[in-house]
Amino acid sequence: MVWTGTWVAERLGVELIGDEALPTLLGLALRRNPKRAHLLVSSVLGKHVPQRPSVVHGSGLDLGRRVRALLGDEEAARAVVLGYAETATALGHAVADGLGLAPYLHSTRRPVAGVARAGGFEESHSHATSHLLLPEDPKLLAGDGPLVLVDDEFSTGNTVLNTVRALHERYPRDRYVVVALVDMRSDADLGRLDAFATEIGARLDLISAATGTVRLPEGVLERGQALVAEYEGANEPVDGVVRPPVDGHGHVRVELDWPEGLPDGGRHGFTPDQRDRLEAALPAMAARIAEALPTRAEGPPTVPADGAAPRTPATDGALSTPAAEAALRTPADRAQPVPAAASEAPAASEAPDVSAPVQPAARPHVLVLGFEELMYAPLRLGTALEEAGHDVRFSTTTRSPVLAVDDPGYAIRTRLVFPAHDDPADGPGERYAYNVAGAGFDAVVLVVDSTADTPALHAPDGLLARLAAHIPRVVLAVVPSYTPTAPPHSPYGVRPQVTEAPERSSMLPEPLRGPAFSSYAPEEVGWLLQDLSDVELEAPTEEREEAIQSGGAHYAESLPVEYQPSDRYQELFHAALETSAARIARAVGTVTETVLAERPGRRPVLVSLARAGTPVGVLMRRWAQARHGLDLPHYAVSIVRGRGIDANALRWLAAHHDPADVVFVDGWTGKGAITRELADAIKEFEASEGITGFDPEIAVLADPGSCVRTYGTREDFLIPSACLNSTVSGLISRTVLRADLVGPDDFHGGKFYRELAGADVSGVFLDAVAARFDEVTAAVDTDVKELLAADRTPTWEGWAAVERISEEYGIHDVNLVKPGVGETTRVLLRRVPWKILAKRGAEADLAHVRLLAEQRGVPVEEVDELPYSCVGLIHPQYTRGATGADGKAVVSQ
Repeated sequence: MVWTGTWVAERLGVELIGDEALPTLLGLALRRNPKRAHLLVSSVLGKHVPQRPSVVHGSGLDLGRRVRALLGDEEAARAVVLGYAETATALGHAVADGLGLAPYLHSTRRPVAGVARAGGFEESHSHATSHLLLPEDPKLLAGDGPLVLVDDEFSTGNTVLNTVRALHERYPRDRYVVVALVDMRSDADLGRLDAFATEIGARLDLISAATGTVRLPEGVLERGQALVAEYEGANEPVDGVVRPPVDGHGHVRVELDWPEGLPDGGRHGFTPDQRDRLEAALPAMAARIAEALPTRAEGPPTVPADGAAPRTPATDGALSTPAAEAALRTPADRAQPVPAAASEAPAASEAPDVSAPVQPAARPHVLVLGFEELMYAPLRLGTALEEAGHDVRFSTTTRSPVLAVDDPGYAIRTRLVFPAHDDPADGPGERYAYNVAGAGFDAVVLVVDSTADTPALHAPDGLLARLAAHIPRVVLAVVPSYTPTAPPHSPYGVRPQVTEAPERSSMLPEPLRGPAFSSYAPEEVGWLLQDLSDVELEAPTEEREEAIQSGGAHYAESLPVEYQPSDRYQELFHAALETSAARIARAVGTVTETVLAERPGRRPVLVSLARAGTPVGVLMRRWAQARHGLDLPHYAVSIVRGRGIDANALRWLAAHHDPADVVFVDGWTGKGAITRELADAIKEFEASEGITGFDPEIAVLADPGSCVRTYGTREDFLIPSACLNSTVSGLISRTVLRADLVGPDDFHGGKFYRELAGADVSGVFLDAVAARFDEVTAAVDTDVKELLAADRTPTWEGWAAVERISEEYGIHDVNLVKPGVGETTRVLLRRVPWKILAKRGAEADLAHVRLLAEQRGVPVEEVDELPYSCVGLIHPQYTRGATGADGKAVVSQ
């Protein structure tokens, strides 16, 4: 038999290395996804490849029994099993079946109105990345027993790390067990889970059915995308044309007598008692479905014995026969579970008599098809049919876009495409059923919940029509959707009072973290940005300035070419860091202690304004940890002058933290434009979203413009992190906001300049300042005592000075006047400078400014009575090529 990964392996050089069983468990296909080229296609999962229900369920049962043996019965009874949507929902449920004593919950991508989130996490490589946790019992995840995490494959460990990190912060526990059908981590990833477990002080075990790794050659993503482009549509036998049903009969509908009050899956939790109730009801429901199945020799369905017409989209009536009703009233004896190792379904004579006898020669070849996350209920209906002697396979529809190639060496042979039919929270889109068309099925039993039984399902281009075009008999079985109801005396009982962020924020991705995004350690900062590293955004400085000043573009729509410092400039940076590290440490300590003093008994959530605020936020977090043992959450968000703060980032923060705990952090103030921008943006956000509690005040390291109340100093001195761009800010670009790249429900964008790693001094800067914390502690205590007793009301002295300078120099635009050492440095590094105003006598903090001005041919003018050390003036009448006072372009050296 040809291995179903041969086609991909031969064309891309992808290899499976590991256990001998891997090729029997996994095939390969190509994703239609820009994040990852290949897809590992499981043959025992029941998602993309139809498989016997007993094999699918048995695979999970075996893993669950191994978990129970590992934990012991006492710990197993204290455990909670958590499966991953959408692929592993049934696998996780089957693991819980094997464990036997633990409740089950699976993540979901379907928000439920009025149901509070208990958490969420991010699956970065997935097509739909965000997971929600919506247990009916809010205490389900709050226990301290083992948490068993179940996924189909364990490729890098990122998803598990994201889950444990998110849940451990809310519900810390001592033990985690990770379960997967296959463990495919690379050598580089093998130690990450153990290191993380050590970091949080927990035990973490891993159980899998097989282990190995995927060897990916260089350039596999680009070559995979090229193959998808070449074969998309050209080699797929279905499904571009809507064809009429082959026999004109439409579909038969079966209304299942689902046990009252029983969840339709594990989205809101599933207890062992509920598992027993479902097990008892399965034979009767299987008999109900069996009544609607044809024999192998049948053509169009016959008219039921009671004379009722078969269910079609036109008649919209349910199939009902006396035999079916009798079967519903008299459940048959409970069938014994099929052993996991069984390769064949039991013979009809060995199974309970839950339907009319089915002769082997006349058995129809039946597919039970689940719906996205709704996998377990259809799987168990499939096992009940199989135990009754039917020839059954099981698979489910999916959101995941995969290339189909009709080749025996490829895992996805055919693809049915249809529109989403459950009004998904993240909007409409295509959905898929793989390896269904052309597989020789005589009947398909489509199992959906009532939420998904919509006009879109029954439409001419809907899933029912797609199935009927390829399979003679289509049976629609509808399971009632389940919505949790809180206990009457529970504090969660009145659903309208649950203060949750809007559904849109629930679907936002988790923060980006290093080392995948930025050179900072993952715990130092989470970036509430989208990764635009692969997008060409840089433009020459002169072209950007012309577009900005002409009104043809906003400064946030492109990026300047990253300044590469000369050896002489780098020497200045290191010299400045050496002389100012203690001064910065003192300011860091002062602003951090002030923040803590202003919020007694609370744990602040630091939210730095990317990117100048991010090094300061990291240092504040380090101070709080070193001085008080506090582990403060820290995120970086985008704020754009003239366009406000990233509202989606605020939604995410409100969904994960109390807005009252959020402290916005920046590096320094100039004239106070960002201070005013933030205040206006928060006011607008509250009015539009109804989410309140965010404090628009900014805590800064230096406030020379006297624009804020919370600061480390009001002196305008050199902060070495202002001397450079990304190479002192975790290799992250300035943030980007452009309509064709950032949609209304997206985070603002940013780039990770991995290629500049050799010049990165982000860690050098942080470590140099943190090393001086101990020596400045006494000075910090004195500073904070004095500050808390002083009148810190902003005077906006800087704004007045900027307005005066704008008029005196004939600029008439305050946006072209950039006061302070930090802003002046930005002008020289990113914009087209006209001249620099330097305060007479401020030589110590201006060496790097004078060097940059010399390199760019910009005059430096000595000025008296300047409230700042220096001020940078952007060229006020810019035309292409003008960079200096003489109007000639000067290339930075």
